[in-house]
Amino acid sequence: MTGMSRARSQGLTIAAVAAVGLLLAACGSSGTTSSGTTTPKATSSSKPINIAYLSFAVENSYDAPMLAAAQAVADDNHATMKVFDANNSPQTQYSQLQDVITSGQYNGIIVQPIFGTGLISLVKQAIAKGIKVVNMDQILGPNLSTDAPQVPGLSANVTFVPTDIGTKLGNLVVQACKSKNLKPCNVGYLYDIKASALDVAIHGAFTKAIAADPAVKVVAQGQSFFSPTDGLTAVQDMLQANPDLNLIVGSDQGIEGGAQAVATAHKTGKIILVGYGASAAALAGVKSGAWYADVAQAPASEGRLAVQALVAAIETGKKSGGIDPVAQLPDGGIVTKANVDQFTAEWPG
Repeated sequence: MTGMSRARSQGLTIAAVAAVGLLLAACGSSGTTSSGTTTPKATSSSKPINIAYLSFAVENSYDAPMLAAAQAVADDNHATMKVFDANNSPQTQYSQLQDVITSGQYNGIIVQPIFGTGLISLVKQAIAKGIKVVNMDQILGPNLSTDAPQVPGLSANVTFVPTDIGTKLGNLVVQACKSKNLKPCNVGYLYDIKASALDVAIHGAFTKAIAADPAVKVVAQGQSFFSPTDGLTAVQDMLQANPDLNLIVGSDQGIEGGAQAVATAHKTGKIILVGYGASAAALAGVKSGAWYADVAQAPASEGRLAVQALVAAIETGKKSGGIDPVAQLPDGGIVTKANVDQFTAEWPG
């Protein structure tokens, strides 16, 4: 996915989710890559470390813990980190990265792309100049089904995989419908920003997963724009047009709003809710039984692992490859009522 006081601009047609995650109490100072190797904590050295941190939007509740964790690791390694806030604008982010490269002030860059392919040419320029670059949170490249680096020379790629989220959501929806013996099972699907590459990838994988059960039918769609308020409106519209709706699925922000709409319609407990993000709101909902399940994301872990990998690259030249921030979570990051107590939210929702 992608936060969440995060009411992203509804005019933005190409965006990244941030979507949504959690932190295991056992999270340590080293991260596990998708190949099973570890990213060691960098040792301090006399070499100055100057990091440019390109955030897609500082003022949202998903990005706030990511930035805080990143800053903490920078401080631990005596690194200077300057934050550039694109405020959801791909054009602003592109210009900021240009300025960072030409300034000559930074030997490390962290990018959190708004438009996944839009920064590739500049990232290549930075790498050619000897600047270490770590990509974080959103895919930097055209392939949204892998966390492997797609830009040669990238020091690390700390991301969730959008198609994995879609597949997990689809599987959970199939399980939920079967658990209630719903035939048909009428589903309302909440995009975040329908036109974004992120949403296209998640929805495509979701559609493939639910094809396993012909009883599952998507009968309504809406957009939440990563906002509970917009999620509330979208689900109200869904319920009005489809009073026989059985299930609603989407990112945590949308489902938060959806839960309010369901309650207002006096259908709490009658309509199944499935989300992704593992926010505090989602974990509370799963624990109470108001939500059926959730798919985890981990924004604070992403920030921590990204800066650790960048510092290691600057100090030792190490390339850490793809790092999956949810790889070590219980049950593949699928949050259910049976295991919800094993998770701690990394962002509020």
